[in-house]
Amino acid sequence: MKNFVGKRLILAALALATAMLAGCAAEKPGGAAGGDEPRKVTVVLDWTPNTNHTGLYVAQAEGYYAEEGLEVDIVQPGDAGGDAVVASGEVEFGISVQENVTLARTQGFPLVSIAAVIQHNTSGFAAPASVGLKSPKDFEGKTYGGWGSPVESAMLESLMQETGADFSKVEMMSIGNTDFFTMQENGIDFAWIFYGWTGIESELRGEPIDIVYLTDYSEKLDYYTPVVVTNEARIAEEPELVEKFMRATAKGYTYAAAHPEESAEALLAAVPELDRELVVASQKWLSGKYIDDAERWGVQKQEVWENYAAWMSEHGLMEGEFDAAKAFTNEFLPN
Repeated sequence: MKNFVGKRLILAALALATAMLAGCAAEKPGGAAGGDEPRKVTVVLDWTPNTNHTGLYVAQAEGYYAEEGLEVDIVQPGDAGGDAVVASGEVEFGISVQENVTLARTQGFPLVSIAAVIQHNTSGFAAPASVGLKSPKDFEGKTYGGWGSPVESAMLESLMQETGADFSKVEMMSIGNTDFFTMQENGIDFAWIFYGWTGIESELRGEPIDIVYLTDYSEKLDYYTPVVVTNEARIAEEPELVEKFMRATAKGYTYAAAHPEESAEALLAAVPELDRELVVASQKWLSGKYIDDAERWGVQKQEVWENYAAWMSEHGLMEGEFDAAKAFTNEFLPN
């Protein structure tokens, strides 16, 4: 459900965003002043459409955006990535992850998280049950398939330290476009997945897996992934737009939390090429995670931002100053 890109790629894309921002101020497309035309807004996803994004499609299908005078276009990220175009102001809103926002802000890029899509981290390191992956100790002697991000090595080493395991005994391999369910054919034993998609798919395929959840070993790893983002300029210059967008988006995710099957149909109607059985099953599992133990959808806590930033700093993944209070806001969530 998510591509873990390297720190250098994230910052390179954001550097491009800065250059774009220098050449043009944040635009305000559509909706002539005083007219009845809807305001055109773009939301860029973090990856291909999936059940992390269902609330957006529900808000679109149910007319929640239209009620706010918005015409919302949901698009997939290009080569520069979604964070870059949101940071530059070229695109109004996006889906990102706490890690990317943290890195961006330490480098002076103005991304701001305005909602947590789900409350708790549902990712972990997984393998077919035949591999025998019961704890981080079992990573020893195995081959990990990833994308070459520094955070992957740090995460593996961090979990293994908790159980006295030796990270040097893990072989790292690029997974490329290899599918999780065929990775063993390419010599890969385990990979980093979100249970809400790949784990559910394994159930449907009748192929049991073991998964070592990050949150089982450290509360610092219970970070927000994914999040809804915009940039500081958008918040300062168009707070009413941000409020309208978030009011409709929150309504979409709140509906999806209560109506998984109907919400799955909204996603499938917009993206019919998705596997119906997987979308419905994934939505039934994930709908309960949207709000979970929070008072309402989207709420973020400062300690969650501080904890993960501390973990990143401890493992040499973060340079520069990070102010957690400026990285997110709950200001635009409806009461």
